[in-house]
Amino acid sequence: MPPPFNKKKEDINIKDSFAALRFVPRFFKKIRQVSPLLFTANLLFRLIDAIIPVVMLWIGKMIIDEVILQISLPEKVLQKLWVLVSSEFAIAILSDLLSRAISLTDGLLGDQYANASSVEIIKKTSELNLEQLEDSNFYDKLERARQQTTSRVGLMSNILTQAQDVIVIISLLTGIVIFEPWLIVLLIVSIVPTIINEIKFSGTSYSLARSWTPERRELDYLRYAGASDVTAKEVKLFGLADYLGDRFKVLSDKYFLANKKLAIQRASWGSFFNVIGTAAYYGAYVMIILSTVAAKITIGELTFLSGSFNRLRSKLQGFFTRFTYITESALYLQDYFEFLDIQNEESQHINAIALPAKVKSGFEFRNVGFKYPNAEKWVVRNVTFDLKAGEKLAFVGENGAGKTTLIKLLLRFYDVTEGEILLDGINIKEYDRAAYQKYFGVIFQDFVKFELTIRENVAVGKIDEIYNQAKLDDAAEKSLANQVIDELPKGYEQQLGRRFKSGKDLSGGQWQKIALARAYMKDAEVLILDEPTSALDARAEYEAFQRFIGLTQGKTAVIISHRFSTVRMADRIMVLKNGSVLEIGTHEELISHGQLYSELFNLQAAGYQ
Repeated sequence: MPPPFNKKKEDINIKDSFAALRFVPRFFKKIRQVSPLLFTANLLFRLIDAIIPVVMLWIGKMIIDEVILQISLPEKVLQKLWVLVSSEFAIAILSDLLSRAISLTDGLLGDQYANASSVEIIKKTSELNLEQLEDSNFYDKLERARQQTTSRVGLMSNILTQAQDVIVIISLLTGIVIFEPWLIVLLIVSIVPTIINEIKFSGTSYSLARSWTPERRELDYLRYAGASDVTAKEVKLFGLADYLGDRFKVLSDKYFLANKKLAIQRASWGSFFNVIGTAAYYGAYVMIILSTVAAKITIGELTFLSGSFNRLRSKLQGFFTRFTYITESALYLQDYFEFLDIQNEESQHINAIALPAKVKSGFEFRNVGFKYPNAEKWVVRNVTFDLKAGEKLAFVGENGAGKTTLIKLLLRFYDVTEGEILLDGINIKEYDRAAYQKYFGVIFQDFVKFELTIRENVAVGKIDEIYNQAKLDDAAEKSLANQVIDELPKGYEQQLGRRFKSGKDLSGGQWQKIALARAYMKDAEVLILDEPTSALDARAEYEAFQRFIGLTQGKTAVIISHRFSTVRMADRIMVLKNGSVLEIGTHEELISHGQLYSELFNLQAAGYQ
């Protein structure tokens, strides 16, 4: 069971809620961009629909007055009455058609914007560097930006409805003022309680959701860990279902109780204020009745005023209730735009140096040190070595020695904390990061198994060549992935993974051949293999690396492997220990030194004897 904890609510006041409304114009600019025609049509439909309520009430008043007039006449002349009824019928049909048109355009606009904003989040995430992506605060922002995609569609509809209701409210107010100005006072009294209630709870739901963002991410992870094909074996084997289920229940119950408390408070105060508002409404209704009995207004005017007052009160209550929803949703909108506005410092590098077409002299690490932000321990330090153009350099060392960290620094996933890395004598920070990273073809040990088709999985290496069949075939042949492809019924179009109905799962070795094909697909200047063949047996790995060495003549490469039969194929070997370079040289030279490399080599060799 996780330890109990006290959760502090991040209070958001009414000022914060109103401040978030500054993002609404930017929001509508983006909505309009997805379909200017639909957006304009939606506004036009709403404008026409906004004047229909007061027109319908006025025609209803005229019908009643005409009916009463005809009752008093000895000879009935019904022509005007039928014109009024026909007009009301036509307007009712128009109102229905407009409502459907508004719902349709709302839905289409909403779907298009939801899709566009999801794409925008995906692309924005790809622009950020690894340090930002590995920050828990970043993930909180990403979660808040991503979780309200559907609600942003609702926000669009609510803001447009709010604008439409303003027109309705103005037209109804005008009608009431003409007949009974005093009703406005009672109207204000009837809606003030609603306003007070909404202001009282403005931002409270957002405050709760924001303060629980990390816990909701944990709940999502516990759902995944407890019910996933990836984790199923360990969950069954170690009997983790009860533990994960109990941990989920403890955390979800705490969130439920916090939410329940807020919901009860809001409902209780809402009921109290509604009683006051309803009493004021019926006070106005009594005034209208007394005016009618005193013959100050006609029966038709009674109908018009009571209908207008009732609808106006309803519209005003809806207006203020919706306004609170809009201000809360605008806070989520603020999270979304703040996420989109996160800057990768590299986007500011205007004077970047053009990359050389080919690596000439190679790479050089000069006294490189790195530690994670806010960490005291150095992951690597005082690392100095060179990687010559066209050279195959292997990294060797025990787990945690810093091998993969050096790869990430070379790739500029992170920038060095101290020292510098040079390409052809120029600090790699002087190059545009995105252009620089295109130099490399990389396969990591924990490469992604995309549950897409084989064609897409291979083409990941160079996705714009996805339909270049000759290039795909060449990459598959070099990596031996063609053996995997030939065994599958749909070849390159075979869906991989078990997530989808027609998907086929692959063994670890088969997946690694597909991943190796990505490196060959890219045909990059520099190739990096970070233990990508660990799922292959010793013979298969040896053969794969022999092919790799043969097929990458003239290419610069870095290889990480724990198998020394593979490592010794490299031109040189660099041995790391505790984040520093211990020794560097050829296999024969390192064996003769009798240090860590020799010790590890002999230990592994003894295991095969």
